[in-house]
This record gives sequence, C-alpha cells and structure tokens, in this order.
Amino acid sequence: MNNINFSIIQPDDWHIHLREGSIAELVIKDTYITFGRALVMPNLEKPILNVDQADKYRNFLMDLIPKGHNFSPIMTLYLNENICENDIARISESKNFGGIKFYPKGVTTNSSKGVSDHRNFFHIFKLMEKFNVVLQIHGEVNDKNIDEFDREKIFVDTVLNEIIKEFPKLRIVLEHITTKHAVEFIKQCKFNIGATITPHHLLYERNDMLSYGLKPHLYCKPILKRNSDMVALADVALSGHEKFFLGSDSAPHLVGDKQSDCGCAGVYNAHKLIEILADFFAFNNSLSNFEKFVSTNGADFYNVPYNKKKLYFEKSKTLIPNFIGNSEIKIIPMMAGEFVNWTAKLVE
Repeated sequence: MNNINFSIIQPDDWHIHLREGSIAELVIKDTYITFGRALVMPNLEKPILNVDQADKYRNFLMDLIPKGHNFSPIMTLYLNENICENDIARISESKNFGGIKFYPKGVTTNSSKGVSDHRNFFHIFKLMEKFNVVLQIHGEVNDKNIDEFDREKIFVDTVLNEIIKEFPKLRIVLEHITTKHAVEFIKQCKFNIGATITPHHLLYERNDMLSYGLKPHLYCKPILKRNSDMVALADVALSGHEKFFLGSDSAPHLVGDKQSDCGCAGVYNAHKLIEILADFFAFNNSLSNFEKFVSTNGADFYNVPYNKKKLYFEKSKTLIPNFIGNSEIKIIPMMAGEFVNWTAKLVE
C-alpha cells in the first residue's frame, strides 16, 4: 500500500455516542457517510435499560439515515439489575445488538445509574457467558481516594481481573484504553478479551490538554494520560495487533457545556475521523495495518462479516471547520481549524 491513493474495507466504529434529538440529527451524518456499523452507547439522559427501549432508539436513529446508505447502528444495553435471561437471549439472537455496557457509577457522562459493586451482577455475567454476549466495560474505578490518572490501572488490576477469573469464557471489550498498563494486560489475555482505542488517545497526551492554557475540548473520561501511555497505544494500534480496534468514543457536547465551570467530558472526533486516522497511520509508515485497526479486527472480535463496500482515499487536503452546527447547536470537533491530507469516499 502506498502513500498516494489506496482503499480499505469499509470501517466500523465500535464505540460511539450519537445522543438524542437535535444533536443526534446533527452528528450522525459524520458517521454514516463513512462507516458500515457503529456500536452505539446507551448512556442517554434516560439510559437504555431494556431491549424495547433499544429498539425504539435504533428506529429513531435509522430514520435519520437517508436511503442509499448501508450504515447500521448496533445497540447496547446499560447494565442494570433488571436485565433477565430473556433479554440476553434476545440480544444474542439479533444482529442489531452488540452487547451490554458496564458503567461504574458516576464515572462519566450519564453514569449515575451505573454499577457500585460489580459482584452484584455476577448472575448477569454468567448468563452473558452462556449466550456469548459481549460485555463492554468503561474501565475506571470511581474513588476520590485514588488519583485520577491511576483509576484505569486500579480497575484493571482489581475489578476486571476478578471478572475474567470468575468468567473465563465471557467475551469482554475494555473500552477506550488509555495506559501502557492496559495494553500489556490485554495482550496477555486470552482471545475473548479485546480493547478499543480512540483517536484522541492516539494523538494527544495530558500536556496537550493542560499546558499553555486548558483545552476543554480535549477533556474526556478516561482522561488523557502520560506521553509514554500515548506511545504504547500508538505502537499497538499501528502494529495491527488483532486484539485492538477502533472505538472512537466520539462524544458530542454543546460548546456551552464544554466551556463552563463544570465542563462535560467527551471529545467530538467523528468529523473527518477516518481521514485523521489515515494521516496518523501514513505519518507512521503503517498504512499496511490501517485496515486491520479500523475494518477487520473489530469485525473479527464481534463475529460479524466484513463490510462489502470499499473506502477509497485520495491525497487531497481538507480543512476541519472551527465548529459544526449553528448558533443554537454548536459543537467543536477535534482538530478544529486544522487540515487533514486525505479525502475518503465509499465505492462498491
């Protein structure tokens, strides 16, 4: 594969927030014009707690997608005590569902109904293991006595490690990993444990967010970590390692909610996302592994067929706008005001 023009299997995004209402109407286009599938997170203001709610939300999203686009939102349920065997069986039988999402209580946006004690959900994990349903995990402890930058490591060493030992065949995705420690942990796990990596954790570290003025649009959870962590994430993504794949964690918030005295966590990176990643892989002389990271590793883990379309890249500069939306609904994308060096277009 050269650095001029190339094509890959149409990619998937295995972790995204599409929100509700007018925000969803604004942001979903950035994903459906490029991706074949996206795993949609359930932490809405009223979380998606059961299959019927997920179906209703999916129908809302499908109504926003024009005819001719083959994009498929893949739904998740918010882990809660009312999930029963019938729910898990229905999820396992439907191509429209990708799993159940574990949010530690209070750890991120709309997680107030999350998990306080993971052991209280062992009966659900046992059923998920039985029906081969994936558990997606936001891997941080929410403990004010633990440093913010160490919360992923502590979660991996305690909660995640215990779940894996109790349920050795449960398929698990540790989402949006941020540390070298998590990379090494996932590498040594068995085939049924994978991880997603976001573009912002590949491109930025905590100094980018905190030095020379606070950058609220780089504030996310889990928070950006040390340079050595960013390098470890980049190395494993660029290697094409089969256990690691794209989950953008694209999380739109209105400008006023980001630039406030209690700014929301989340980076909106869906705008020109695949072109940004093409730049990253090309700059690091790793375009030969680009398709693995964005198109095939995730599909392999989730046991779904590769997308049939191809995404074609041409070397052509494009400016990322300073914002998307309008004066009433304004969202600032990652790399606002910067150029990307590619344009991408779907072909049959």
